[in-house]
Amino acid sequence: MPIIFDAKPDSGYNDLLPFRYHFPSNYRTIAEAGVGDWIVFRKPRRGRGAPGYFAVARLTALEPDPHDKGSSYAILDGFLDFADIVPQNRADGRPYEEILRSVPQTGRGVAIQGKSVRPISTSDFAAIVKAGLGDVFDPANSVKLELDPAHCDQETRTLLDAPAAEQERHIKQILLNRKIRDAAFRSAVCSAYDDTCAVTGLKIVNGGGKAEVQAAHIWAVKDGGPDIVQNGIALSSTVHWLFDRGLISISNEYRLLVSHNKVPSDLMRLFEKQMNRIRLPRLESHWPNTAYLRRQREAALIE
Repeated sequence: MPIIFDAKPDSGYNDLLPFRYHFPSNYRTIAEAGVGDWIVFRKPRRGRGAPGYFAVARLTALEPDPHDKGSSYAILDGFLDFADIVPQNRADGRPYEEILRSVPQTGRGVAIQGKSVRPISTSDFAAIVKAGLGDVFDPANSVKLELDPAHCDQETRTLLDAPAAEQERHIKQILLNRKIRDAAFRSAVCSAYDDTCAVTGLKIVNGGGKAEVQAAHIWAVKDGGPDIVQNGIALSSTVHWLFDRGLISISNEYRLLVSHNKVPSDLMRLFEKQMNRIRLPRLESHWPNTAYLRRQREAALIE
């Protein structure tokens, strides 16, 4: 059974998204029903910014909080950021969640008060995910996100070309598809960096609307890194190649570190402003996670 988890940065709980979610144990029975299924995360109205759904993940297990008998941890994997927050209501004004559709508009806040962990139907879950991955499903973005037939396997194209009802039935398969996840990650990261290389400051977009910049994972997925904006950085293809091979890194102050004895001399012109901060997203919440940067530096051995 899919579940909604309400989450916000200043909740006071010991969350560590995208790996764990901390919650009061009175919700444990509901959470137990979702183990092995998918979670959609919602930012509630309280706090800064508009409410809405911002990510999905799989709930793999529940663990008691060893320091607080009244709390538990939801253990997560497969966390995936949406490129843009999905509002609580669809385009027609109707809420995505049945619990909110079943009451008058004035009573919707009361309907979910005290229900920070709550079940959601598979169809409502699928509708939220479809909205959150709207860029991926938009045929106009197929070239931009490398989901066109020239770059895409047949299994992925079958999922993307299926009728909407069929896509909703296969939404969990879609969430596990690596090509689709990479496209969603690229969309979110490149949007955060305005399609501009964080190192060179160059923004090049071809006639088909495809940006030259690529979305690089800081902490590689194969090593356990998540598909979230804070684990991504927009880099031109050459800079991406250097970054993945540990020839360049980024400090916790967001300055470039270059392995001068390994980077070819004809590429050093890319790093003329090495002592300056790299170009960062407008939203600080999208800036690279310093713990992930440290992992990359340790692997590169150039810190």
